[in-house]
Amino acid sequence: MFKQWKKRLAAVTGFLMLAVTLLGPGAATVVADEGSVKEDHTYRIVTLGDSLTVGYEPGVDLNKLYGFVDRLYEQGLFYGRTEVTNLGIAGLKTDGLDHYIQAIADGRSLTAEELQAGLADPRAKQIGADAPKAKAAIAEADLITITIGGNDMMSLVGTIGKLSEEQLAAKLQELFAQYTENVTAVIGNLRLMNPDATIVIADQYNPIPKLAGEAAYAKLLEAAGHFTKLVEDIAAGFADQGADIKVAHVAEAFVGSEITMTHILKDDIHPNQYGYETMATVFAKTIWGSYKQPPVQEQGQPMRIVVKGQELNTPYKPILRDNLNYVAIQDIVNAVGATSKWENKTSSATITYGDKTVVVTIGKKFVKVNGTNVPIDTPAFLHKVGKEDKTYVPLAVIASGLGFDVQYSAKQRAAFINL
Repeated sequence: MFKQWKKRLAAVTGFLMLAVTLLGPGAATVVADEGSVKEDHTYRIVTLGDSLTVGYEPGVDLNKLYGFVDRLYEQGLFYGRTEVTNLGIAGLKTDGLDHYIQAIADGRSLTAEELQAGLADPRAKQIGADAPKAKAAIAEADLITITIGGNDMMSLVGTIGKLSEEQLAAKLQELFAQYTENVTAVIGNLRLMNPDATIVIADQYNPIPKLAGEAAYAKLLEAAGHFTKLVEDIAAGFADQGADIKVAHVAEAFVGSEITMTHILKDDIHPNQYGYETMATVFAKTIWGSYKQPPVQEQGQPMRIVVKGQELNTPYKPILRDNLNYVAIQDIVNAVGATSKWENKTSSATITYGDKTVVVTIGKKFVKVNGTNVPIDTPAFLHKVGKEDKTYVPLAVIASGLGFDVQYSAKQRAAFINL
């Protein structure tokens, strides 16, 4: 049976080379709009690494990739304004990451071949050219995540069944020495650019299931265990120097679930949605101590509203009309700590928060923000809840008018409002 899996592994390697050529610019990237004003309390995350950071899955539309980084972004929104810059590169090895980070630190561009020889990611040329632009994002980051080493280890996965104990030990020593040298240089440069950022680096899961052969599976698990120890030792070394660095123990979460968490039965080692959620869970627990699991939302139901990390849960439920989410003004006012005043003569509500004042009038296709008319597509309306009439407005109108950050997650069917 293991011979069949070795054939599959060879196919995997070839398939990956083809697959990464299909990745388009901006895949799995979440960034703030250029030119936008960045608030001081925005939590900034930079993600570095290979196709795991990209969020790649075989056969998934490139505009619909939803990997662990996207989930990490959503987890951040539970704690406040969050911005993610995804610098993942498909097919990247540790030496390629070292070259990339060194170029960023030096403020210079590099060619695709200088980045990594034979790198299949079609964005490699542009990524290398834009390397100097990434320095500001790294320098401003509160958190930097790293997934790297999987492509270095592929040679081991494909040959481990044929190696003697001595040969395996020698191969591991070679791979680990290369990993240690490259990753140590990467983290060192990251700390020079930003000594205050928290760095979270993942170990590597074994993608091959036990049914490939018990002996080979045991060897792969042992190798993964040695790799985890190596990552822990590197992290501990930097921690001794005062770095805020942690290890996301992804490998142990995949043990015994390689088939259900990856696309290995389709000859691909990348995580499936379950696998990426597992990765996000490990990262979130490492960073924040917990992973907030979203409840299942039925299609056609209003989005969940999460204000300052707490789900809005009142008798005056959000309403979905023409695919727009409406909320009761009073609910938002109470949730964010604003004040409101209702004027019967004009059928309008005046909402004040800090130096922002928003006046919403029933039936009008505009709101006044600090005295200036701002057009809106759909007006506020009165909605009866029990014996009460409540003023409902489009969520984005009231939140944006008061200067709040509003982010939507289609996957979680949730809107996050942060101050």
